[in-house]
Amino acid sequence: MDFFTGPKLLDFKNSPPHLQFNKYVLTGYRPISTYRDCLRSLLYLHNEFGNIYTHGIPFICFLLFLPLSIPWAEVEWWIGVVHYLACLSPTVCSVFYHLFMNHEGGAPIYDTLLCFDMFGVCLVNTLGALPIIHITLLCYPSSRRVAMLAYLLLSGYGVHCAVSAQSNVHRLQSFAWQAIFRLVLFVLRLTGAGRGSPTSLRLYLTMDTLALLGGLINISRLPERFSPGRFDYWFNSHQIMHIMVVLSIVYLHWGMLEDLTWLKGYHCPGE
Repeated sequence: MDFFTGPKLLDFKNSPPHLQFNKYVLTGYRPISTYRDCLRSLLYLHNEFGNIYTHGIPFICFLLFLPLSIPWAEVEWWIGVVHYLACLSPTVCSVFYHLFMNHEGGAPIYDTLLCFDMFGVCLVNTLGALPIIHITLLCYPSSRRVAMLAYLLLSGYGVHCAVSAQSNVHRLQSFAWQAIFRLVLFVLRLTGAGRGSPTSLRLYLTMDTLALLGGLINISRLPERFSPGRFDYWFNSHQIMHIMVVLSIVYLHWGMLEDLTWLKGYHCPGE
């Protein structure tokens, strides 16, 4: 078998047991493979092909083009770096998970990759919010430090819950407290107690709404639940979630650009 030829794909009942997590995806499973064979699967169609590329292509685009839009010379360096890493983390971790999930190391390798994937989701929730906290509480330095520390501790707890969760529902619940914390920040902005661009709030709310909807679609197994086997390769719930996660990251980036533009010309009262 040359590098461009795929192996015989498996159906659900003959696939590796640790990959039998969506009973509505009936065909297209890769057999247990070496690292080289996992990499070869980039070049032929299987039921993880769409999951790999719906995050792989955005990762390359984010990696190359996001730095060009960040005004590095006009903002504190850490804000740009943290925001950039936040945008990259869920996509790159997801690609590794989906690409190597059928590795010959079996369930232990799969579990490690799943934790890595969840860690990427935790990173975008954590790193993505730190600049938002900084800007929202810009004029309250003591409160800002406390809020950042509290969010980091909360995020650490979220990481623990996400990597130890036994189901998609529990994984989604792991991020609930971080979402509630961000909602408090958005309320502060809405009421005028917090700072930030007037237009960024709508973008951040869209960001979190897309992420939540993507998670709900993933755990509900829609649309494949209503037509098992029809969405084995394309447009199943996990691929839809991937697309919504990418859109969520785009809205995070747009919101941060609005905040950074606002930040350049803003001075706290008394400064």
